[in-house]
Amino acid sequence: MTLSDLARQVRAGFYGEEVQRVQRGQDEVKVMVRFPRDERDSVGYLDNMRIRTPDGGRVPFHAVAEVELAESPTTIQRFDRERAVQVSAEVDKENYEPGKITADIIEKELPEVLAQYPGVRHRLSGASQAQQEVQQDLVKGAFFAVFLIYALMAIPLRSYTQPIIIMSVIPFGIIGAFVGHWILGIEVSMMSFFGIIALAGVVVNDSLILVDFVNRERRLGVPLVQAVTDAASKRFRAILLTSLTTFFGLVPIVLETSLQAQIVIPMAASLAFGILFATVITLFLIPSLYLILDDLGRWWRAAWSHLIPKSTEKSVAHPGVMHAKPDPNPRPRKL
Repeated sequence: MTLSDLARQVRAGFYGEEVQRVQRGQDEVKVMVRFPRDERDSVGYLDNMRIRTPDGGRVPFHAVAEVELAESPTTIQRFDRERAVQVSAEVDKENYEPGKITADIIEKELPEVLAQYPGVRHRLSGASQAQQEVQQDLVKGAFFAVFLIYALMAIPLRSYTQPIIIMSVIPFGIIGAFVGHWILGIEVSMMSFFGIIALAGVVVNDSLILVDFVNRERRLGVPLVQAVTDAASKRFRAILLTSLTTFFGLVPIVLETSLQAQIVIPMAASLAFGILFATVITLFLIPSLYLILDDLGRWWRAAWSHLIPKSTEKSVAHPGVMHAKPDPNPRPRKL
């Protein structure tokens, strides 16, 4: 006797088995055959239930099976033909970050479950899956944005290295964004990363001002060190005012307490504190990197000149070829 035969008979006795359908007006009524109500309202009746064996005999239920009380799901869900259990929860976003909780579960809780049940696999769904997909798209978008920023600066500057100097402040702007979240006590969320991507296109403005000023001074014949010093001193006011106006323009959004503004506060915090932090770094980093780049360029040109020595070219006439001397008084030819 198989487990499915036993389960089918128990289900038919207590739940019922359809034997007929009767049309009553526009409705179709199912006719179910099962035990009387007074014989199926308690688990104790299960032990006295008679089970039909394959040879036609009838034996008590306890003679062929043992009953163990345990919790069981009311419904069985399947995904890709495999049984699945969905675990979901409501997170208090004011006090906890959903992404951090999901990461803790994957790193700490799931390994114990998988070690206890080797055949179990897990995957994210719902908001967690959507967040993971958004993160992957953000990474692709960030690389694409950085490439466009590099290309847009490399073309007018006519240099492959100067855009790298200008973009070197982007990591420091990202550090400033995280510092701003720490100061304000805000959890890093997806909107924070949106602000960081936007920050990459804003923090390069001050660096671009400095590099462009140095290039113009050098075209006028100003020595390199003097051009770099003048750029940091003469453009200090413009750079500082540009950054401060942007920062104070974002402060009202960062300090807003209404429920509607909570979703954009992380993005505004990333922009505000990232710009403020990168501005201070720009005034010291960009002039230093420009001088380092010039030293590397001179070193590379010197090394290249030693690798490829200048060759003196001499014209040697072939012994089998006669060379005609030009006529000192050429006569005009008729066309």
